[in-house]
Amino acid sequence: MEKLHLYDKIISPFVTEKSTNLSEQNKIVFKVPYRANKDNLKKNIEKIFKVNVIKINIINKKNRTKFTRGRKVKISGFKKAIITLKKGQSIDLTSGI
Repeated sequence: MEKLHLYDKIISPFVTEKSTNLSEQNKIVFKVPYRANKDNLKKNIEKIFKVNVIKINIINKKNRTKFTRGRKVKISGFKKAIITLKKGQSIDLTSGI
């Protein structure tokens, strides 16, 4: 298996209303690749953003189909990670890395 680059462990920040509400509790949500795991994510996020990670929760969203205007539409699944940071620390998602 090939080694992933430091920035390959994070696809994008996951910005929704729920994830914005989680930021009040020092939690950030990222979309991550399927083969990412908690240990590697913790190390990479601490190196990239220079913060202390307390806990990581990973959620797998499965592929699903839904009906839109009488047609079946396939919605692809993804994996997201909810990262809990130490109190007083935050990640500014609006600035570039």
